[in-house]
Amino acid sequence: MKTLIVVSAFALAPSLVFAQPSERAVDLAQQFIIVDGHIDAPTTIANDGADMVTGKNTVDIDYARAKAGGLDAPFMSIYVAADYEGKGGAKARADILIGLMEGVAAQYPDKFEIALSPKDVRRIASEGKIAMPLGMENGSPIEGDLDNLKHFYDRGVRYITLAHSKSNHISDSSYDDNERWDGLSPFGFEVVRVMNNLGVMVDISHVTDAAIEDVLNIARAPVIASHSSLRHFTPGFHRNLPDELITKIGENGGVVMINFGSSFLTGEANKYSEPRDAARKAQEAATGKIMTSAERSAFNSEWRETHPYPYAGLNDVLDHIDRTVELAGIDHVGIGSDYDGVGDSLPESLKDVSTYPVLVQGLIDRGYDDAAIEKILGGNALRVWEEVEKARKGRWF
Repeated sequence: MKTLIVVSAFALAPSLVFAQPSERAVDLAQQFIIVDGHIDAPTTIANDGADMVTGKNTVDIDYARAKAGGLDAPFMSIYVAADYEGKGGAKARADILIGLMEGVAAQYPDKFEIALSPKDVRRIASEGKIAMPLGMENGSPIEGDLDNLKHFYDRGVRYITLAHSKSNHISDSSYDDNERWDGLSPFGFEVVRVMNNLGVMVDISHVTDAAIEDVLNIARAPVIASHSSLRHFTPGFHRNLPDELITKIGENGGVVMINFGSSFLTGEANKYSEPRDAARKAQEAATGKIMTSAERSAFNSEWRETHPYPYAGLNDVLDHIDRTVELAGIDHVGIGSDYDGVGDSLPESLKDVSTYPVLVQGLIDRGYDDAAIEKILGGNALRVWEEVEKARKGRWF
């Protein structure tokens, strides 16, 4: 059992509006191991000089808020933008971000430690520290060389999101109309095979339905969706998962980790930018001048002042969890908030890592018992990770 931290999660961010969790909800958040499948702090550290302990330049996560919320194991996203695929340097960028996280652990050894296994997560949590498992978002750093999979495994990466916002040499992307492979590339099939052999979780967030089908057809270990939600609530948004694939991920033994971004949760938030962009294009057509980046940003800010953003709420997150349980079962749902990665679109009451007790309260109110809550918060993710470890082969090739 991890060390209990008696701290008010809600005194840390007084400007935010929170649902008040009960004492039981706070206790459960502190008692159970919380694994968040995707937090983009490494990019915030790299780009903004964020300090995870002092809170300087941080966005949604720092040590105090994480401890207050009961967070034990945020998968730190080693995010490599899609344009590295063409311009080069993807592997180097990933190595830089991994080095930054090693630096956090070295600078604050009493507070953070990189976790290489579920066993590590449990030990680190029991010592009162925050475990930092690493997940690589975008397979471009593999750079067409299977040896690089072993390189990143040795550096601590324990899941790889096969693609990001553009199709790459491994897989098609759900954000890219250019579906060059109709799923996985021939090399992508080899990548999945070697990831299974190494014990690296295959993350199917960001890839197309056809690529997910390909993965599920060849994977001999459970897969994860590290930060995805359900297309049922956001029709036409292919980045989210359709019902039939959620069911198949459950049959595969995997876990769907729900993204907290409002545009992932409700159709209204997902379509918010469409009339704004149409208005901007109309203005450009009327003036005969394409806006600069700064002008576009100013236009978007002015639009938001007169057209308030329709933030999702706690109940929307719970609806996605409920439906995942209905489709795949209680053993196949988790949380992948995308904190630090979705900007100012987080739902009311779940604005940063101090607010996991609010989610726990919602689960209690929806009738989930303690055993189910423990699974959702982290038990399911750890179970999948353990099964992926067990599926390793002696020779990784």
